[in-house]
Amino acid sequence: MPKRCAWVPADQPLYLAYHDEEWGVPVHDDTRLFEMLTLEGAQAGLSWSTILNKREGYRRAFAGFEPKKVARFTPAKVERLLQDPGIVRNRMKVESSVNNAKRVLERVKDLTLRLYAEGSAHAESRGIIVADTKFEFGVLPDRPGPPESRVILIDEALTPDSSRFWPRDQYAPGGPQPSFDKQFVRDYLERIRWNKQPPVPSLPDDVVLNTREKYVEAFRRLTGRDLQ
Repeated sequence: MPKRCAWVPADQPLYLAYHDEEWGVPVHDDTRLFEMLTLEGAQAGLSWSTILNKREGYRRAFAGFEPKKVARFTPAKVERLLQDPGIVRNRMKVESSVNNAKRVLERVKDLTLRLYAEGSAHAESRGIIVADTKFEFGVLPDRPGPPESRVILIDEALTPDSSRFWPRDQYAPGGPQPSFDKQFVRDYLERIRWNKQPPVPSLPDDVVLNTREKYVEAFRRLTGRDLQ
């Protein structure tokens, strides 16, 4: 039998599972972090046992704790939630969860636009059009303050893997563009008619070499340095 903290009720399976599998374990997944933010907010003035027993009700009512979906909850949806016995039917707690989701998404949108504006401006000054890109964000779990103040960039940004880089001097609207990104690999996979199902086909040496040359050229143009 595992050694447990004295505060764990021995007769509550959900509490035992929480202690053994979740308590004290670092969390980095956005959905899980928003789940804990919602549940811990709902706990105020109540026991954690009460929240654990309503956890599945919360998961159902709050769209699997996906911030994008919760942020779109309307006043009418909130009113329906306040009639749901599967959650804590406290207006301030429900509305604060929806507000937290909105604030996080607003912060992510602001950071995305700022990163793209600065990155694309630099790239254009180096002769590259950033046709599209993506950013991935997370929320720091152990820093005080509202969730929107704890948003951080968690993955690569403005690389040939996460973006489409087009040479500005060769751009011509209305058709395929030469590029410095993984489009070369995509084109090869389209030519061999890969069905996008496992197993993933191996890439020929010439595809690997040409893709590498494109990445290296992107690095040289963007940084003004040769890759060592």
